[in-house]
Amino acid sequence: MEAFADWLFVVLWALGVLLTFLPFVPATLVVLLAALLHELLVGFRELSLGLWLGLLALGLFAMALDNLAALLGARRYGAGRAGLWGAFLGGLLGLFFGVLGVLLLPFLLAWLFEWLSGRRPEEALRAAWGTLVGLMGGMVGKALLHLAMGLLVLRAIF
Repeated sequence: MEAFADWLFVVLWALGVLLTFLPFVPATLVVLLAALLHELLVGFRELSLGLWLGLLALGLFAMALDNLAALLGARRYGAGRAGLWGAFLGGLLGLFFGVLGVLLLPFLLAWLFEWLSGRRPEEALRAAWGTLVGLMGGMVGKALLHLAMGLLVLRAIF
C-alpha cells in the first residue's frame, strides 16, 4: 500500500503542477490534497507537523502570488482597474477556447477595457502587456512553488 500511495502522490502532484498553467484552477489545492491523500493511505506516518506547516505556508504564498503578480505587473505597466477586470474576464472566457484562448483573451480584453475606459490605444496596449506579463509571471512563480512543495514531500516519503 505504501508504494501505491507514494506513486499516487507523484501522479497527482504532477497533475497539480500541470494544472497550474490553467487560470482559475485550484492547482495548489490539488498538490495539498495529493499530500493529504498520501498520508491517509499510509496512516499519517511520513510527513511531520513541521513539513505540513511548511506546505501550508508555501500553498498560501502560491495563492497570494498568483494575484499579487498580476496586480504588480499591471501596475508596473500602467494598467488600471479596467485592465485588471478585462484580464480576469478574458481568463474566464479563455478557458472555453483552449490554451490559445487562455493566453490571448486576457490580453485582448485587458486592452479593450483599458481603451474603453478612455486610454489611448498605445497606453491601453502597454497596460494590457503588463497585465499579461504579471499573469504569466504569477503562473511561473506558482509552478515553482508547487514543484518545491512536491519535492519536500518526495524527500520525506522516498
